Amino acid sequence: MNQKLTMGVLGLGEGRSIISAVLNSRYWELGNICDLNEALCQERCQEFHFDKYTTSYEEMLADENIDVIGIYTPDQLHAEHIKMALEAGKHVICTKPLMVSLDQANELLRIQERTKKLVFVGQSSRYFEPMRRQRKDFEQGKNGDLLTLEAHYISDSRWFLERAWSRKAGFSWMYNFMIHAVDLAAWYLPEIEEVYGIGSVSENTRVYGLEVPDTMKFLLKDSSGRFASVTGVYAAPTLGSAVQQNISCTLRGTKGISQAGYPKLKYYTNFEPLQKTAELQTFDDLHDYYFRFEQENHHAGEYQNYIEYFAECLQKGKKPLPDLREGIHTLAVMEAMERSLQTQNVARVPDVLRDYKL
Repeated sequence: MNQKLTMGVLGLGEGRSIISAVLNSRYWELGNICDLNEALCQERCQEFHFDKYTTSYEEMLADENIDVIGIYTPDQLHAEHIKMALEAGKHVICTKPLMVSLDQANELLRIQERTKKLVFVGQSSRYFEPMRRQRKDFEQGKNGDLLTLEAHYISDSRWFLERAWSRKAGFSWMYNFMIHAVDLAAWYLPEIEEVYGIGSVSENTRVYGLEVPDTMKFLLKDSSGRFASVTGVYAAPTLGSAVQQNISCTLRGTKGISQAGYPKLKYYTNFEPLQKTAELQTFDDLHDYYFRFEQENHHAGEYQNYIEYFAECLQKGKKPLPDLREGIHTLAVMEAMERSLQTQNVARVPDVLRDYKL
């Protein structure tokens, strides 16, 4: 790439990882950083030896040198921040979830069509090394025909509810956490039509004044009859990642099976010629690339992988995926999942899309 792209980063909590990604990428340069918390702005400037910040999103959007806005604000604010960036003529990278509901989906689609700017959803789990290798093997046909997959995201994340904004209206364990596992299922089964699930709210979540399910299990079925199971548990003890990966995706096919996960850099496969025990590949040499702060709490390497993919798409005129439409479809799957939890019946994704006129 001949000329670097310039990014402005909005939201400097999770934005810490994207700042590291930008500063370490040959494709990007950092144009500005922004947060309402000025002390946090100053902390990030000191940490990354950067000498510019603003507490005004409008000021950052007015900077003609910035090509792309990276949005890492609380989930409930994403839709409005995407809208403002598009109206300002900027491309957008937005962390998951794209939105917390589909109410503003049509408006965002209209604005994107009018402005001709791209929206890319930073589904980071796709860009962790084991998941990247798993996808490559799948696309090379090593699994054969996909029969089913199992995905989960399991973590004791009660610490998350210590953040005041997480206890405001709109917070959801499903949208903030389980979306990683749902996205992996939708990546391999892009035509999911029906979902069925059960869930419960534990006392560990209720103690924070929230009535949102923290333990859930779903079956997702696509138009061809293939299906996935997706599991999430977020407010209870775990076995620890040494025993069970926090995030996991297992692909079962006619020719072979593979399992990738996070945060351990391990990838299990059993492809033809089949063995009695799966082969293990490790990527320990990449640990410091993926995990740059506080052991394994921030995974900036995934962010660097996806912003470099986005830059290459811009350079080659390709559509980056997941884009706005794919992100909206994943949210429609999740809306159907919520409906199934409420009704205790099968819910259909086409019905959700019709209800929102999408």
